[in-house]
Order: sequence, then C-alpha cells, then structure tokens
Amino acid sequence: MLLARPGTAEPDRIAAIPAIQARGDGDAMGILRGHAADPSEAVRAAAARGIAAIETRLAIIGALQNVWYGISLGSVLLLAAIGLAITFGVMGVINMAHGEMVMLGAYTTYLVQELIRTKAPVLFGWSLAISIPCAFLVAGLVGVLIERFIIRFLYGRPLETLLATFGVSLALQQGVRSIFGPTNREVGAPAFMSGAFDFYGLSITWGRMWIIVFAFAVFLGLLFVLRKTSFGLKTRAVTQNRRMAAAMGIRTPYVDALTFGLGSGIAGIAGVALSQIDNVSPNLGQGYIIDSFLVVVFGGVGNLWGTLVAALTLGVVNKLAEPYIGAVLAKISLLIFIILFIQKRPRGLFALKGRAVES
Repeated sequence: MLLARPGTAEPDRIAAIPAIQARGDGDAMGILRGHAADPSEAVRAAAARGIAAIETRLAIIGALQNVWYGISLGSVLLLAAIGLAITFGVMGVINMAHGEMVMLGAYTTYLVQELIRTKAPVLFGWSLAISIPCAFLVAGLVGVLIERFIIRFLYGRPLETLLATFGVSLALQQGVRSIFGPTNREVGAPAFMSGAFDFYGLSITWGRMWIIVFAFAVFLGLLFVLRKTSFGLKTRAVTQNRRMAAAMGIRTPYVDALTFGLGSGIAGIAGVALSQIDNVSPNLGQGYIIDSFLVVVFGGVGNLWGTLVAALTLGVVNKLAEPYIGAVLAKISLLIFIILFIQKRPRGLFALKGRAVES
C-alpha cells in the first residue's frame, strides 16, 4: 500500500487517500485514522477529509438501515393491525382477543409444518404457502364463532365487550398452553427466506423482505375485496351508516359475522408471517395487541390507507428514535405523541366519511 510504504512521495500518498476513502467502511476509516498524525500537513488534511467523508457515509447508511428496520417493523404492525381496523371500524368492537387470532395462525403454521415434515418432506419449501389459507380458515372460523356466540349479544356495550373478549383471549391462551405446552415451538424458514444480501451498504435479510412484500400483498388484496366486491360494498355501507344500510335491506348481522371472521382470518395470516420472526408461544399475540390499537387509532378507525400510513410511520419513527433514547423510551414517546395527537384529531389521520360517522 502506497500510503503505508516508507519512502513513498507525498503526492503519491495524498493520491492514495481517495482510493481508501472510496471503500467507505470501518476498515478504511481505521487506516486513515492511523495517518491523522502524519508528519505531512497535506497528508493529515487529506486523511481528515477522508475520515469525515466516511463518517458521513456511514451515518447515512446507518440512518437508512434504521429506516429499513422501521419499514420492516411497520409491515409487521400493518399485518397485525389491519384485521383489527376492519372489525373495530365496522362493528365498533374493542376485540382484546385479536392477538390470540395471530397466535392461532402461528400455531396453525407450526402444525402444517409438522405434518409436512412427517408426511411429505419434499413439500417443506411450500409449507408457508400452504399455511396461509389454513391459518385464515382456522382464525376466521374462531372469529365467526366468537361473534355469533358472544359479541352479538353485547353490541352497544363497549365495556362488556372489552371484558368478554379479554376473557376469550385468556381462554384461548390457556387452551393452547394445555395442548402445546408453555414452551416455544419451532417454525422453520423455507430456503428462499434464509440468508441476507448487501444493497449499497444496507444489510437486507430475505425473510424480512418477503414479509414486507407479503404485508403489502395482503393490504392490496383486502383493498380489492372492500372496493370491488359486493361484500365490500355492504361492509362500507354498514361502516358509514348502519341504520340506513339495514333499511336498504342489508343483513347487518350477516355482515358483522363475516367481517369479524375476515378480520380474524387476516390476523391468522399475520401469525404465519410473525412465526418467522418471533417465538411461537401462547403469549405471541400479547406483544402486538397494544401496538395494533395504536396503529388503528392513529390512522383512523376503519380506514385501510390510514392503517398503512400509521403502521409505517410508527415503525420508522420508533426505529429512528431507538439509537438515541432507547427502545423503551421510544415506545413511551410514541404513546405520548399519539395521546396528544388524538386530543387534536380524535378520528385519526384519515377520518371516515358518512352521516352516521359524522354525527
């Protein structure tokens, strides 16, 4: 190396510094720092400029890496909250058992993988794809049963609904704990979700990237259902004005049951994704229920676009704040911000429009 070789002419040493600076990593900065006390003032100045440039580049890469982590966290929050946004928006139900629907989806993924491991190992690479409809059906069916046998008797009584669904969540947790035990269950990752790659200095894991793609695919699919289908039209009508929708012949109890099943099924799909990044245990859903409510309230109850914006915003802001104030204070700061925000905008970022909603 010209810079470290004794007897190298000063112009050659100065010319070597940009080549080292171009590497832009920590090793290059270590080499340049070794020449910060060089006898030559010109070499010292060039080394200082190179160190400053590398520090700036590393700071930018660090910030972009945190933004990527924030988008990844936001996609997880979107998956966990999008089903809650539907049920909360249409039915006004505070469903404390929503996290358990996520947990049921994760355990369904575990059971599907165990079945594939024992019966058809060659299909393991397709285990997550097979788990998605299974998790949707299991969680959706449980959601419909909860709505039909418990929640439909408690409409208009939010406190009783909250307590009832909280009791359901405890019962589901204990039921899963009795069947599968309290220990974590292993859910494997297919080959295409393993490993990582480098993108202009950013470390991108395949697993996180596919979860982000999956989250946006679920969002777009749900948006299509609500905007382009008869069921979606009825759901939006009930959301905006339940009495008028009933007067127009829409069977609101039928819509309520299917909507609750749809929201629960999407939570089950979220459990498939979360099984790849979190421990599959009876307490899996408890870690996401509060954040899901924050996302729904911040984005606007029942508004899918608001849920998307809120999830990504909270995820990115949380990850950008963590290096400076820590993970716990970052969450507390976000909670305080949302409390102050809803004092000014009680309906969230994107409020629903409709006569019943606005009254």
